[in-house]
Amino acid sequence: MLVLSGIAIIALGFLLRFNPMLVIAASALVTGLAAGIDPLAILAAFGKAFNDTRYVTAIYIVLPVIGLLERNGLQARARALVAGLKGLTLGRLLIAYLGFRQVTAALGLTSVAGHAQTVRPLIAPMAEAAAGEAHDPEKVKALAAATDNIGLFFGEDIFIAIGSILLMKGVLEGYGIFVEPLQMSVWAIPTAIAAFVVHGGRLWWLDRRGRRA
Repeated sequence: MLVLSGIAIIALGFLLRFNPMLVIAASALVTGLAAGIDPLAILAAFGKAFNDTRYVTAIYIVLPVIGLLERNGLQARARALVAGLKGLTLGRLLIAYLGFRQVTAALGLTSVAGHAQTVRPLIAPMAEAAAGEAHDPEKVKALAAATDNIGLFFGEDIFIAIGSILLMKGVLEGYGIFVEPLQMSVWAIPTAIAAFVVHGGRLWWLDRRGRRA
């Protein structure tokens, strides 16, 4: 019964709005002690869990660095860089980013870019500078985020070891349909090309409407 005291600690901690990480760590510690586990063994379990899932926590190391760079003018430098490039438009910039995102995702490098790493600190300010006053700034930011989502979503399925491919393989096998991951990856290529053409066309059309405005 005492083992369940960890649940009470989580409920009480969130009710009193304590730091979530502290509440969860305290709950795990109390649960382990109630179960008769040695404190050193609990600490070793914490270390093993952190080591096994360190790729999940890597983003918490990157975010403070990005915040520090933004505080020191990263977005302003990104806008200034684009402002100095003649001929660069909103559509061309986002089409290039869409291609980059799809290619890197297809190679399994899904974390090379992303909303926190590139869209907010770099792509969105660049897109705003390229758009000028022809488009609503909030719409431009949303379009930059959508371009990242589309590039990642349709690019990652080409990589055979990605979770979505393995999930589809598992679901199909559950219904008696056996397909190799390589087959699904090959069939994802035309879909990715179609997504690039469709979204790239939308961005190109946006440029045309901006010039007419």
